[in-house]
Amino acid sequence: MMDKQKIYPRSKDRETVYLKNVVTDPTIIVGDYTMYNDFVNDPVDFQKNNVLYHYPINHDKLIIGKFCSIACGARFLFNSANHSMTSLATYPFPIFFEEWGLDVSHITEAWDNKGDIVIGSDVWIGYEAVIFAGVTIGDGAIIGTRAVVTKDVPPYTIVGGVPAKPIRKRFSDETISALLTAILRQSNRAVSINLSKYSKEPDAKTQSSTGRYCSASFFQKEFPWKRK
Repeated sequence: MMDKQKIYPRSKDRETVYLKNVVTDPTIIVGDYTMYNDFVNDPVDFQKNNVLYHYPINHDKLIIGKFCSIACGARFLFNSANHSMTSLATYPFPIFFEEWGLDVSHITEAWDNKGDIVIGSDVWIGYEAVIFAGVTIGDGAIIGTRAVVTKDVPPYTIVGGVPAKPIRKRFSDETISALLTAILRQSNRAVSINLSKYSKEPDAKTQSSTGRYCSASFFQKEFPWKRK
């Protein structure tokens, strides 16, 4: 039986972790069995080394679904990495409010707020890829090595480059539709169970990513032709 509570999936491997079990920031939400591998730094330090410019003042979230594979050095750049594009100057004057005698309550005007980063389930993010704030990556997508993702990625689509652009779809439209239908069915089952336990309905973004794939045997149950 798989143990989704453990930190290290393999007993002799300290470079790979189940991400959910090493993240402590409540605004970083990770689904079961999503793994991160790092052969340069300690993978336990993911939220410090890989989730950047993620400050409480913005209330932005990183939401990652289940069964994702995140390669070494992948980074998630949040809103405070931006500078305002609507200001006449790109210099972030509001950050230095003391220097310029500005109201500290306007500090967030120093950057453009694009929103959360949402990663679906079964997503593979390649080595040193960069995901920008406001991006949503659909289920089953693949992000190429050192890609810079500035726009949403559709489900089951392979992207690469700077900025990242679609290379091809992984499957036919018919297969993708069947996969997404099955995922939605599994998600609805999970939500029905969860709602019987909690009085408050789960956040829509959190539900859509981390609430999918209720069991490790999901694909065998829904798609028997994939069995080995």
